[in-house]
Amino acid sequence: MFKRTTVSHSSARRRRNRLLAVASGMAAAGALIVPATASAEAPSPHTYTASQLGDASDAVRSADVAGTAWHIDKKSNKLVVTADSTVSKAELARIQGAAGSNAGALKVERTKGTFKKLLSGGDAIYAQAGWRCSVGFNVRSGSTYYYLTAGHCTDGAGNWYTNSGLSTLIGPTAGSSFPGNDYGLVRYSNSAIPHPGTVGNVEITGAGNATVGQTVTRRGSTTGTHSGQVTGLNATVNYGNGDIVSGLIRTTVCAEPGDSGGPLYSGSTALGLTSGGSGNCSSGGTTFFQPVTEALSAYNVSIY
Repeated sequence: MFKRTTVSHSSARRRRNRLLAVASGMAAAGALIVPATASAEAPSPHTYTASQLGDASDAVRSADVAGTAWHIDKKSNKLVVTADSTVSKAELARIQGAAGSNAGALKVERTKGTFKKLLSGGDAIYAQAGWRCSVGFNVRSGSTYYYLTAGHCTDGAGNWYTNSGLSTLIGPTAGSSFPGNDYGLVRYSNSAIPHPGTVGNVEITGAGNATVGQTVTRRGSTTGTHSGQVTGLNATVNYGNGDIVSGLIRTTVCAEPGDSGGPLYSGSTALGLTSGGSGNCSSGGTTFFQPVTEALSAYNVSIY
């Protein structure tokens, strides 16, 4: 507690008279007098330019801290940096240091669990290389049919099968882009495998771009169907070991290993392919999706 300073009545009167005299002289000179009870107005928050936010984003990438994701939030005029449970205080300080004069543009948030590519052994679609993922969207180019999935699934995968014993062939990997992007293409070479233009019993009629605040649904081979909201666009995720992916949709939809490559959609509109995230479908988490429109354009294929 601060010790109170006492002032005698006579000295207080003399001080008051001096202040009144000074105030009277300033008023005569045309100066603005602010009442002693008025509080000073708080300075307005700093507004960062698109260039500064871009520089801050580049700085976070250069810090190269695995377990971080970042995106520009236009509403708050900040670069939101999300750190998973593996990121230390020292690593966060390294990110701040890398941002330099733009460190004030960073808004750091924590999320449960660990950012990871959602990949595991189990059922659904099986890679010859020994892992399991989920079909995204069935697509076609002319009379040739394919499905889209995550690029970290198709990377080095070879042929794909419907079962863990690798006895029922679906077809070969026809395209793969990871890291940087996270999309891949598999061709249906087995005509006995059905490939309807649906996600479960939902008819998918076209593709579009996600918007912040939009309610979306994800379907995967591990956890089934779950919904959530889009919380950011053009996010970048550092999964570690040089696996950095940019341009992703950030959401609150839960996902778990094996859900990788599965579809994100809203109504009958395809939006994205499951890339990775943190948490699980018991406690929730933060998940990221490759925009499907980019993959459609890259491979010149279409939803049907």
